[in-house]
Amino acid sequence: MSFEILRLGHLGDGIAEGPVFVPRTLPNEIVDGEVRDGVLAAPRIITPSEHRVKAPCRHYNSCGGCSLQHADEGFVASWKAGVVQMALAAQGINADIRAIETSPSHARRRAKLSGRRTKKGAIVGFHGRGSDTLTPVPDCAVLTPAIIAILPLLETLTVQIASRKSEVSYTVTAADAGLDLAVDGAKEMTDTLRFEMAQFAQDAKLARLSWNGELLLTLTPPTQQFGDVNVTPPAGAFLQATKHGEVRLLSAVEEATKGAKAILDLFAGCGTFALPLARRAPVHAIEAVPDMMEALDAGWRMSQGLKKVTTETRDLYRRPLDADELAPFDAAVIDPPRAGAEAQVQHFVGSNVAQIAFVSCNPVTFARDAKVLTDGGYRLNWVTVIDQFRWSPHVELAASFTRTDMSV
Repeated sequence: MSFEILRLGHLGDGIAEGPVFVPRTLPNEIVDGEVRDGVLAAPRIITPSEHRVKAPCRHYNSCGGCSLQHADEGFVASWKAGVVQMALAAQGINADIRAIETSPSHARRRAKLSGRRTKKGAIVGFHGRGSDTLTPVPDCAVLTPAIIAILPLLETLTVQIASRKSEVSYTVTAADAGLDLAVDGAKEMTDTLRFEMAQFAQDAKLARLSWNGELLLTLTPPTQQFGDVNVTPPAGAFLQATKHGEVRLLSAVEEATKGAKAILDLFAGCGTFALPLARRAPVHAIEAVPDMMEALDAGWRMSQGLKKVTTETRDLYRRPLDADELAPFDAAVIDPPRAGAEAQVQHFVGSNVAQIAFVSCNPVTFARDAKVLTDGGYRLNWVTVIDQFRWSPHVELAASFTRTDMSV
């Protein structure tokens, strides 16, 4: 039975009348295949879209890491901008959507890989789409060369530390001084294994190695540079997926807070925005994870030429800042998780915060929060879409809000 693809869903799957979900298809394509439970999992493309291209990565058909490599760059950019525009339109908001900023290939500096022992050795890679099958990705088009280079060593390590019945997880982050590796699901540490892992860390040129949630060893601090400040994040801490994306987000945040004399940074992480912004104004940074606040504070104390940066460990979902606590600040940066920050933005309404730089990884919750702000006296000036997760349906953005009436 044949179907015409009408549009893409928010996960990047094609949607035909029914609805029938058809992965890795594009609007206006005619496809054929067997539908089970509303999904045509293995479509035959009868009439391809003009935007269909050959996937640039040879692992695309088997790997579940990417879902839009079959579309040209112009289509993907337009679609992602459209996702943001439609989310805002659903809230009755018309916004200036700037040209999308897309990170280059081989730029992803953090990855979570899985390892599994096999009869002949081990496999390390990503799971197939909707599958428990692991796909090795030695020629991945997304990961940085430094992460790709360690894959053979991780396969050897998997043979040594994984059980035959379960997978081991590797979170690999490219730091300035080497790779930061966190291993989870591995066998318990012993004195013999500790010695072997020290040798492995040297052979793999690791900066730091963590084991089942505990720090095992640090050969050199796995620093990240935020602006010109060196910070050593705790193992597994949040980090923007690409340096390109981080730079573009920071540029948008700096523009949205230009001229501010006192800046509040909410969901501050390890200081991605707070530390560069402190070049021109004092910053108060708030984050729920104590280790991340300690890393930010240590980076500030070791730096030179910054304005004062203060830190506060606080769960902003349970305890959002009220109008009195917001009073000392004329600008705020807010970068919440996917759930957004509905409780906090409600307190911005009626406050003296004149400028808000809003960074979001979920257009739907961003649009919901933007509605609260625009109904409460703020103007949405512009939105910049940042595509750090190239060839995926994931969308990130930065936006500028300013108060239209400071007497409110």
